[in-house]
Amino acid sequence: MAHPKSRTSKQRKHKRRTHKKATVPNVAICPTTGEKHLMHRAYRDADGNMYYRGNLLVKAEEEL
Repeated sequence: MAHPKSRTSKQRKHKRRTHKKATVPNVAICPTTGEKHLMHRAYRDADGNMYYRGNLLVKAEEEL
């Protein structure tokens, strides 16, 4: 197994890890319903209808 010849300092370790951070998810607003949703995902509105890119995909079934 490979072993490091010397210990990596905290400063060097933290410099390497500066790019590892969570990004803010992209949120879009539907032009049809005005709902906020994640981009490139289908989403449901308050009535239970499923939309994607402002187009109705699945209409919610009404309960009797």
